[in-house]
Amino acid sequence: MTTPCEPRVDFTVLDAAALLAIAMGGASDLTTRPAYSPPKVVAGAAVVGAWRSPDGVVQLRLHTDGTYAGEVAGRRQAARGTYDIEGADVVLHDESGINTPVHILDGELEMAGHRLIPIGA
Repeated sequence: MTTPCEPRVDFTVLDAAALLAIAMGGASDLTTRPAYSPPKVVAGAAVVGAWRSPDGVVQLRLHTDGTYAGEVAGRRQAARGTYDIEGADVVLHDESGINTPVHILDGELEMAGHRLIPIGA
């Protein structure tokens, strides 16, 4: 007796950092920057510190050494990497190679439609 074969399904697995960048509207641009570079010191930058969305779903910490850590509620693994300040924008460079632009607007950060305010504000 023979049984019908189940169709084979191929799944692509993304890590939490890639999903965070996709959810936050990041775009991968590997041609302009290596996937990961050593951190740079960002002394006195107004964006350094902890940020969160008003609903607490998105949190972002920008460190003085040029690294960052981000979290989205419901995700298991935090996104990590380095960042650059380019004029009125911060560009997050995830360890997986995904780059996410963050706009600095009137003392707040805007990242893919999420407004982030300084923690404690």
